[in-house]
Amino acid sequence: MFYEAAKGHGLPHDPLKAIVAPRPIGWISSRNAVGELNLAPYSFFNALSSRPMLVWFSSEGEKDSVTFIRETGEFVANLVTRDLADAMNATSVDAPRGVSEFGYAGLTPAPSRLVAAPRVAEAHAALECRVTEIFQPKLLDGSKAGVTVVTGQVVGVHIDDDYLTDGMFDTARAQNLARLGYHDYAAVQEVFQMRRPRWERG
Repeated sequence: MFYEAAKGHGLPHDPLKAIVAPRPIGWISSRNAVGELNLAPYSFFNALSSRPMLVWFSSEGEKDSVTFIRETGEFVANLVTRDLADAMNATSVDAPRGVSEFGYAGLTPAPSRLVAAPRVAEAHAALECRVTEIFQPKLLDGSKAGVTVVTGQVVGVHIDDDYLTDGMFDTARAQNLARLGYHDYAAVQEVFQMRRPRWERG
């Protein structure tokens, strides 16, 4: 099938999120200027580069995470793994301002080293970040898309030693969780390797 995005797909559910998948989940913890905590998962999340270490997430609407991060310029991206799927899902609740999703989901806020925002103690890895940009993407007609993108530079990395194998983070053992379309998720259970080919003149 083919459809023009502006005219709709005619399917029971939007296929976009299933096509652009799997997507890592940015489990973003933040703290506002008066010390209130927020923890929320974002499936529009990824790394931009490794040198420098930059990550980003996108919020459809100005949610508490973005509001808190605007105030302090800091956040932590916590790794979601299969064992934390239910807790992650609990933090997606639409809680009123001032209610910490840490407590609601039974999670432990742990002190970060270089930023004020706490990390999730139960997470097997976490990235402490300082904001480099917050912006709203535009549509073809120049109007704002109603989406806020937060980009952060990673200033500190936490890794659970139990998930290091031969000096590498073991994604299959940790079972990193990814978001698919609809209500679907996937956990990494098998990995394989490929190396970039070297160009040789024929």
